[in-house]
Amino acid sequence: MKKHKNEDKLLKLAMQLGRAYATKRGYGGLDKAESNKDKVEAIYRLLVNDKLISPLPEDKEDGPNLKHRLVLWIVSQLPENHELLQ
Repeated sequence: MKKHKNEDKLLKLAMQLGRAYATKRGYGGLDKAESNKDKVEAIYRLLVNDKLISPLPEDKEDGPNLKHRLVLWIVSQLPENHELLQ
């Protein structure tokens, strides 16, 4: 798993956009009381369910891999010249 230079910032952006996407889809399960781990998993599962990202094998579904998959998703959504991709 190759880390991106700005992976933490990319993950933060992925979480923001993932929450916004979940809200638009009518998913209300991302309230502020949940842990960050639960939020990452919920956004990942929503994106997989909507076929926006490909699922990980079940034995690879752990925290770091879920976060990395969200980073890969957001990288594919950003324009090539975005500051976080430099």
